[in-house]
Amino acid sequence: MNSASTTIPAGSPGTAAGVAFEATTALSFDDAVRHAREALAAEGFGVLTEIDVQATLKKKLDVDRPPYLILGACHPPSAHRALTAAPETGVLLPCNVTVSVEEGRTMVRAMNPQVALGVLGKPEIAGVADEVGAALQRVVAAVAAG
Repeated sequence: MNSASTTIPAGSPGTAAGVAFEATTALSFDDAVRHAREALAAEGFGVLTEIDVQATLKKKLDVDRPPYLILGACHPPSAHRALTAAPETGVLLPCNVTVSVEEGRTMVRAMNPQVALGVLGKPEIAGVADEVGAALQRVVAAVAAG
């Protein structure tokens, strides 16, 4: 159980200009990654890409840093709808979810698609952004809850 988890809605203090939904969890890094994958799958997302930032920076820059993983998640029906309405949406896909260790705490974040897709100024994709945003908020909450 995680009594210390806090989900912060996008746009609230504690988020970087509303670009992410985030939560702290009492889970270990590995358990949080496992829960993130499970929660994404439960919401209909597949993980297309995985970037181990810790390993990459160690290899490329010989920098030691705590664990940090980026999962590039895709919700195919939503991606199809967005790309059909505005093909340039592709530069903002996939939806990134991160799991990291920061100051000894495990953090989970998911991009806020309302902010990301909002830069396009295409009202026809606002509904897609809202639906995907709600799903990603549920993913973050599920990981936080452990």
